[in-house]
Amino acid sequence: ELGWISKVYVNRPAVVKHAEEIKRWRRVKGNWQAAWLLKAVTCIDLTTLSGDDTPSNVHRLCFKAKHPIREDLLKALDMHEKGITVAAVCVYPARVTDAVNALKAAGCNIPVASVAAGFPSGQTPLETKLAEIKLAVEYGAREIDIVISRSLVLSGQWE
Repeated sequence: ELGWISKVYVNRPAVVKHAEEIKRWRRVKGNWQAAWLLKAVTCIDLTTLSGDDTPSNVHRLCFKAKHPIREDLLKALDMHEKGITVAAVCVYPARVTDAVNALKAAGCNIPVASVAAGFPSGQTPLETKLAEIKLAVEYGAREIDIVISRSLVLSGQWE
């Protein structure tokens, strides 16, 4: 049921007021700041979406995904044995197998995400979008970032 979308209301003055309040909050410092920054790293999808991606640059990206923070910094924070990695590696469907193999060889369980459905414009036929999604999943993607048609959104055609 998508009827609720047309009924969404944003209280813009309240949002602006809250944003101004956030700017006045005290900054997090010391160990808390380091903890929040390390947590932020674990929420990142490390991504390469270049037209000239190769297995070797995907392999380098996967190494960086497993080791996003320099070891000396992790040791200084006594976090070197916590297994801090990024949340996922995101690539085009054609590079999913490369990423899955690189992460498997590195002995880690970081999921591979893939953009699909006509990234970045979303201007491909539905059948092509579905085939691309299916292939990315078959290749080992555990997450799909789907692109929807902006023209349909702009015209309110949510169905």
